[in-house]
Amino acid sequence: MAPIDAAKLTADLIRCPSVTPAEGGALVLLDALLTDAGFDCTRVDRGGISNLFARWGAKGDARTFGFNGHTDVVPVGDEDSWTADPFGAEIREGIMYGRGTTDMKSGVAAFAAAAIDFVSNTPPNGAIVLTITGDEEGDALDGTTALLDYMTAENEQMSVCLVGEPTCPNEMGEMMKIGRRGSLTAYFTFTGKQGHAAYPHRANNPLPAMARLMDQLSSHTLDAGTDHFDASTLAVVTMDTGNPATNVIPADCRATVNIRFNDVHSGSTLTDWLQSRLDAVAKDTGVAIDMSVKISGESFITPPGALSDLVAAAVTAETGRTPELSTSGGTSDARFVQHHCPVVEFGLVGKTMHQVDENVPVAQIHQLKDIYSRILRDYFA
Repeated sequence: MAPIDAAKLTADLIRCPSVTPAEGGALVLLDALLTDAGFDCTRVDRGGISNLFARWGAKGDARTFGFNGHTDVVPVGDEDSWTADPFGAEIREGIMYGRGTTDMKSGVAAFAAAAIDFVSNTPPNGAIVLTITGDEEGDALDGTTALLDYMTAENEQMSVCLVGEPTCPNEMGEMMKIGRRGSLTAYFTFTGKQGHAAYPHRANNPLPAMARLMDQLSSHTLDAGTDHFDASTLAVVTMDTGNPATNVIPADCRATVNIRFNDVHSGSTLTDWLQSRLDAVAKDTGVAIDMSVKISGESFITPPGALSDLVAAAVTAETGRTPELSTSGGTSDARFVQHHCPVVEFGLVGKTMHQVDENVPVAQIHQLKDIYSRILRDYFA
């Protein structure tokens, strides 16, 4: 079988308009390509989300290398601001433009191409599994979680897993992820008593209570960081009253905070801390404060060891750089995979992801395929 051109496959995927939750033809394309190469493919659709499970090799093989990625992309935004068709995969001066070029259709294409070439030329003593979702950029309720649920039900197992998210800040090979911070969003509603601004004693203004609580939360130092994580952060992301009148004290107002936390904390301990601060302000002000919390993921880490050494060695061999082992950035689907098996992340430079004119140098796509190919060779050696 002729080698798979990872850049051409990337372009074919870019031309599939798979804006979350639309499948757009991307998984259909991958399904056909992988099936032709001898992979057993199964669509694992759930809740209106399209997902693909593909395995080469014996089911339940004790030595199985897994890859996780997504073909869904964020909306293009103002299309008139693009200098190229967001779904055209236009190449100018060696750079491919399009939504998903960086995040992360190039990563999916590079690994699929590496895996197909590998099993075609040197069939390994083991198995390779690809879990590709169409729901990473959305709520992620029926994407990788659905694939992992399917694997549990079917007694499928990955020994280790590589997530192909873009991980490098500026130069190819400079960073890989061995964990991620947790993410928690807390929504507050403050309810007082509406009244005339000239007679504040007849009202109970919820705005000072909101300002006091937000100041207390944002000025608090959560921690100083840990061995593998930076210090946790809390950001006040919105404060709203919706009150256009200057002579009315509003009855209620709302605020939202987002916390990115390390392994000092858990979602539950932070929720308890927020509740204690909330209760104190409510008691002092007489304003009723309700809170709802959404935990997008807990912090986790895959301790440095065999898997990170394997990936780092391949990256160094192909780029000449020793990647930093990092836990920075937002969340990824690795937060789900880490419950299944050891997981690390490595992918492209992510400077243009989610931006207008998102792009990737074509040479980087080929380089990424070379890195993934070396990882597979070294793992099964």
